[in-house]
Amino acid sequence: MKRLFGNVVLAAIAAAAIGFFAYNLGNKGASAPTKEEHGHEHEKGEQADSAEMSDSKVAAAGIELLKAGPGVLRDSLLLNGILQPNQEALVQVTPRFSGVVREIKKRMGDQVEQGELLAKIESNQSLTVYEMRAPIAGTIIDRQISLGEFASEQKPSFTVADISTVWVDLSVFRRDLPRVKVGDTVVIDVGDGGPPIEIKLSYISPVGNADTQSALARATVPNEKARLKPGLFVTARLILAAKQALVVVKNVAIQTIDNRNVVFVRDGDKFEARDVELGARDPEQVEVLFGVADGETYAGKNSFVVKAEIGKGAASHEH
Repeated sequence: MKRLFGNVVLAAIAAAAIGFFAYNLGNKGASAPTKEEHGHEHEKGEQADSAEMSDSKVAAAGIELLKAGPGVLRDSLLLNGILQPNQEALVQVTPRFSGVVREIKKRMGDQVEQGELLAKIESNQSLTVYEMRAPIAGTIIDRQISLGEFASEQKPSFTVADISTVWVDLSVFRRDLPRVKVGDTVVIDVGDGGPPIEIKLSYISPVGNADTQSALARATVPNEKARLKPGLFVTARLILAAKQALVVVKNVAIQTIDNRNVVFVRDGDKFEARDVELGARDPEQVEVLFGVADGETYAGKNSFVVKAEIGKGAASHEH
């Protein structure tokens, strides 16, 4: 009887030992992935947050490559305006005597020098032909006479303007007038794809417009290479305050992945999605407090194409 009891005890101990070793062996295999498995998971994470794009592919997609760096963030007021000839450098030319137009020398858009012949008029009174000449150097921006027709001294025949400078007339709504003063800086977007023009306000009208409930603010702007065309609309940002930031990027560079703000930083042919912490911003730029360093190259305009490439890579990896 004692021998039978001893055999039962030994069998139980052996079974427990076998179970213990089997349990430990199973846990060890489950909790310690091989280097190959670990590398595979790491590679999967990298693929989900990066994409390789060659220079030619970047160019074809229209992706703008920019450098992160210091910048000025500006609190501003958006204004609409129109380009006007500088009225202080504009002259309307009228006939000295009414008569018939016998000869026209200049057309719309022609450049003239001071004293240059514009037209010849035959006087109705004396029947003599006299000359109309440009009183200033500039450009013919209007002509109201034709060959053979009657020209009157009551109506300008030509308008000559020196358009080396133009006026930018901006409308300021009544609620914003207390914030606007002569000498304030305005940044003008001409709308032609060229760089903005930074200039200071030179005039604010003392009277308002009853129809629009706004007042006129004006800047006199140099018109290099005749870029500014009188009659065209522009937009402008009146600078109210400015803040210096250590690192800024364009607003269009900010994308979201899984509810995270990211910027796509380029290293070689690879774009990496960097999580960023953002600070102050203005209509064009945003401050980066963490995530992108000064001097790093990032995707600005059309950065959403990089996001799409990363999304395609992650989807193909899952399959």
